[in-house]
Amino acid sequence: MTSLPSPSPPASASAGVVNRGSPSPRGSCEGPLRALCEVLSSRRVGAYHSVTVVAPAMAERARPGQFVSVGVSGEGTLLRRPFSIYSVSRHGPWAGTIEIAFDVVGPGTAYLAHLVKHDVVDVVGPLGRAFPVPQQQVGCLLVGGGYGAAPLLYLSHTLRRAGLRVDVVMGAATQERLFNAIEAKRVSTRAAFTTEDGSFGTRGRVTDVLDHFLEGGGVGVVYACGPMPMLAAVSQAARRHKVAVQVAVEEAMACGVGVCMTCVLPYHRDGGVVNLRACVEGPVFNGKRVQWDRIGRQPAGEALSAGQAVAGSGGDRAQG
Repeated sequence: MTSLPSPSPPASASAGVVNRGSPSPRGSCEGPLRALCEVLSSRRVGAYHSVTVVAPAMAERARPGQFVSVGVSGEGTLLRRPFSIYSVSRHGPWAGTIEIAFDVVGPGTAYLAHLVKHDVVDVVGPLGRAFPVPQQQVGCLLVGGGYGAAPLLYLSHTLRRAGLRVDVVMGAATQERLFNAIEAKRVSTRAAFTTEDGSFGTRGRVTDVLDHFLEGGGVGVVYACGPMPMLAAVSQAARRHKVAVQVAVEEAMACGVGVCMTCVLPYHRDGGVVNLRACVEGPVFNGKRVQWDRIGRQPAGEALSAGQAVAGSGGDRAQG
């Protein structure tokens, strides 16, 4: 088991509904680990796949919102692949395991989908910053698009253990593309589902039902994960309703440890815009501060150096 350098500590910020907080004594502050992990289970989750690996030390440190980087084999698979953590087991017969969920979109994920029990994979993690947990007793709304719902379902258990109300809005193109709707119903007080073809729940997108949840005043913070356009729309809705919002972004990552600068995100801070790395300062950010309209359109000359980009943390305390 190899320990890698820790990411930079987060910058301090004023108090709010959501606090980035300090990592736990056994959290990501100790730095990510690298290990050859045995596959315990490989299964289908609707249209998606999940793989569970034995990784006791990583499981002990992992928190909702963090991810792991997995080495894959095959043609065109030189780079590792980042995957959000779907579940972690620290007790019981599955103790010391981490489960990831993914869609098969290329040779790397196809390789993972064909893994069987007792295969071995190279895993680095946990990586990135976790979702902050509310300091106050507020309602929490989890908004997931496709398999972006996976880390939110992991988060739901942490929120419920803290005695917080959890509502879920989940959307996808079709019923089959919804991620584990049964679990979403089980972990939530209220759940709503949207599909673009109307095959399940409300026809449309998650943003079509958000106002219904936010208008009542019972939601103190929104957590979201999914495609960038969805995250932008959810952040705008949260701003309209003066609700804190934390988003886990899905960015392409070549290295996963902050070196390559391929996953930078334009972010408003201290009166200006800085580029923060999704793999280190994220993947969780205050959605109101992400410059959604500049993603993918920022001139290369505006990019910050690695030294400039590491200052602070993208996930500072969210202000309502």
